[in-house]
Amino acid sequence: MPALRAAFWRGGVCNALIFHKADLPKDRAAWQPIFAAAMGSPDPYGRQLNGMGGGVSSLSKICIVSPSARQGADVDFEFVQVVIKDGQLDLASNCGNMTAAIGPFSVDNGLLKKPIIEPASSPGPTSCTVRIFNTNTRKVIHSTFSVSGDPLKFHPGGTYEMAGVAGAASRICLSFIFPGGTQTDDTLPTGSGTTVLDTRNEQGLRIQATLIDLANPGVHVDGRALGLDSSTTPLDLDKLHHKMALLEKIRREGAEKMGLDPDIASVPKIVIVLPPTAEAASKGIHIQCLVLSMGQTHKAIPLTLALNLGAASNGVDAKKDVTIQHPSGTIKVGVELNGKEVESAVLYSTARLLMLGEVNIEA
Repeated sequence: MPALRAAFWRGGVCNALIFHKADLPKDRAAWQPIFAAAMGSPDPYGRQLNGMGGGVSSLSKICIVSPSARQGADVDFEFVQVVIKDGQLDLASNCGNMTAAIGPFSVDNGLLKKPIIEPASSPGPTSCTVRIFNTNTRKVIHSTFSVSGDPLKFHPGGTYEMAGVAGAASRICLSFIFPGGTQTDDTLPTGSGTTVLDTRNEQGLRIQATLIDLANPGVHVDGRALGLDSSTTPLDLDKLHHKMALLEKIRREGAEKMGLDPDIASVPKIVIVLPPTAEAASKGIHIQCLVLSMGQTHKAIPLTLALNLGAASNGVDAKKDVTIQHPSGTIKVGVELNGKEVESAVLYSTARLLMLGEVNIEA
């Protein structure tokens, strides 16, 4: 039975198979049938029962990791989205959630020549920082997390609770360095904070959008202009087919305005922003949101879009935390600005090794 060494990890609110690049064919054209078979695609039923995928975009992911020869990076990380129904590969963007698993995976698999270790000041796990170069966005992410043992391995136990994930785990700090311009070479591809689209809402008014390329490209729209409010759930929105069609039209025009290919479904993603309710605001919430990716409404916010929205909400402060409410809870994003340039964006996540072994790649 054809099989490949693989690890199955949860990163943030996503799951993915992680491969060593050295275990894959050098001919990248051979990757598509391997990854599709591993995930269980193509699947006209959309469930991926014949593979490791979970039937939604956040559970149909592949990560490829290798030691890096680049200055300022320890490992290279390539992210692949496997399209559920046709099994095609989309390499247009990074997955911030699965980025949380890359540092721990790299340490556990001995991929680092010289780990950056900070000894613990008190009894307990020491801290390790892995510099990750994401090949999709050409950006560096510093991942800092706890390690223990001899040799050092990722220390998964902890008390940090992440919205959308049951239980507590070790906290992973992800710092995205100069994250602007992943696909367009500019944080504001249109040169403006607000762009008026030709697409009109159901009242015939032209939609205003904020187009930001930071960590991943995002098209931000005011949910109130679409007849949505803070009570709208992902399940509610997915059932509103006319609004989903309008949102896809907005996404496609936003992509064109950003100089991106609108036929690539993974970027840009749609971020529906809403003001917090009075109750949410009293709890320190700055903004609420729903996020669409690959034609589906997420039950949580993808981490790269949390960074994107955090920067959009930051204003002109040199350093500010933004607390975002999404359908599964809240997330805090720290943004450091130098003028209009985002020097870094920081958030916290968790990860867990779910399975280690071989995956069947025979379709």
